[in-house]
Amino acid sequence: MDHMRFLDARGLSCPLPLLKLKQQLKQMVDGESITLLASDSGTLQDIPAFIRQTNHELIEQSEQGEAFSFIIKK
Repeated sequence: MDHMRFLDARGLSCPLPLLKLKQQLKQMVDGESITLLASDSGTLQDIPAFIRQTNHELIEQSEQGEAFSFIIKK
């Protein structure tokens, strides 16, 4: 089973959630996954755009209350 990391970026304004995600991805090995929680609506565009430009995979995207959840696989 893949190791799952968690990044809580709620309360942070863009581009901080994306920058923190990039930092985490650098520390991860291929096949690892991370769940990102963010409250800034800008992440709805930023995260999928970043994933399209990289070799990472967006496994799931959803809304959880007032937060946006992204599961990304490196």
